[in-house]
Amino acid sequence: MALSTGDQVSWNTSQGKTHGRTVQKKTAPFTHDGQKFNASKDEPYWIVESDKTGARAAHKESSLDPA
Repeated sequence: MALSTGDQVSWNTSQGKTHGRTVQKKTAPFTHDGQKFNASKDEPYWIVESDKTGARAAHKESSLDPA
C-alpha cells in the first residue's frame, strides 16, 4: 500500500474504527507524545489526525486502511 500525505485512512482503536488523514510519514526512529517508535523504511509509521477529535497519533502504515 502506498499512502501519501493527506490521504483519508481508517484504523482500529479500543473505541472502534476511527477515520482521519495522514499528516506525516516517518521512516526513522522518532518520539511522539512522549512515546518512542522504531520506524524504518521497511516499516514506516504515519502521524495521523482524527477527523472527529483532531488528535494526532502515530500508527504503523500496515495498520492503516484506505478510507
